[in-house]
Amino acid sequence: MRKGKRQRLEAAGWTVRSTQEFLGLTDAEAILVDIHAALAILVKEARAERRWTQTQLAQALGSSQSRVAKMEAADASVALDLMVRSLIVAGVSGARIGEAFASTGRRRRVRKSVRAKG
Repeated sequence: MRKGKRQRLEAAGWTVRSTQEFLGLTDAEAILVDIHAALAILVKEARAERRWTQTQLAQALGSSQSRVAKMEAADASVALDLMVRSLIVAGVSGARIGEAFASTGRRRRVRKSVRAKG
């Protein structure tokens, strides 16, 4: 959230908290949510790069179109291993998959350090 918007909301009496604070997530749970979201974005991007429909990716996985839609929506019912397997099937390199995991850890550390200062 932009600093100015946050200040206006707080001046109007609103309490501004992070998603983690609002949901009462532990750091580990928040990281898992971030990883799930990062992989969901990567699944959608990889599918689009291959010019596959959700149905085509589902067929390559031996799954269903609705499952692929849930992956792309970061639905909590989709296991992380299925998301990673779908990325491999779509031809995503291990390095790119690793970057998705690594970027979530960096963002979490940055947020945490910013929170500690503020």
